[in-house]
Amino acid sequence: MTRQRSSKSSLSDTGAREGVPRRFRARVEYDGTDFAGFQVNPGKRTVQGVLEAALASLGDGVTQRVDGAGRTDAGVHASDQVIGFTYAGRLTDTDLGRALDALLPPDVTVRDVRRAPDGFQPRYAARYREYRYTVWNGPRSPLRERTALGVRVPLDTAAMARAGSVFIGRHDFRAFGAADRTTVRTVRSVRVRREGRLVTIDVGADSFLRGMVRRMVAVLLEVGLGKMDEDTVRAALAGPGPAFDGAAVPAKGLCLRRVTLGRRPGDANGEDEER
Repeated sequence: MTRQRSSKSSLSDTGAREGVPRRFRARVEYDGTDFAGFQVNPGKRTVQGVLEAALASLGDGVTQRVDGAGRTDAGVHASDQVIGFTYAGRLTDTDLGRALDALLPPDVTVRDVRRAPDGFQPRYAARYREYRYTVWNGPRSPLRERTALGVRVPLDTAAMARAGSVFIGRHDFRAFGAADRTTVRTVRSVRVRREGRLVTIDVGADSFLRGMVRRMVAVLLEVGLGKMDEDTVRAALAGPGPAFDGAAVPAKGLCLRRVTLGRRPGDANGEDEER
């Protein structure tokens, strides 16, 4: 019995000594309205900056980098961002999560803190990401339109869904996103749904080009307003230049809704994200 107690204690204390770095991952939710994006930007309030400041206050004041699965842009929200960070203190997973969350401002929360393999990088570990764009298709509503785009004219969501299917598959999305080493991405799903006056557009892919989802949604809204059809969208996707002069919807309606971990061999590298 003595040996059993000793073994249990040994397992629980492994890597928990002061000064021994341990890698963790966690899920983060934030209201991006008052942030200049996720990524640290000197002189501006960012999600990464707030998380790193809270983590530093739990240790010796030395800033430890916090990595995210998606580098969301200013005004973009997240309900399921994944982060990775290194912590060298004595707190256990559960206590670390509680302590970190207690130090965060009201517009950010952290949950599901757990140990991760050494070298864990959420950008490369993410196999699938899903963004949701929300539209309030009704009369002006200050509360709803804090995190949704207000559109007063009725939208044809069935036509939007048909046009959205054009994006599904492996395509060159240079017409719908910022230039990168490769502009080929695999979109696995585009879902357009209506619940009363609330319209949601969910786009899931292995990874995204910068601005990709907001440009896709801008075009789908034009379809919903009867200004173009799916053939026009198909032609724009195949075009060499920015589709419709790079038109994009505002960031406030966009939310990183889900990140699925577990990259498989042959998947895209996940370096570039919708921002």
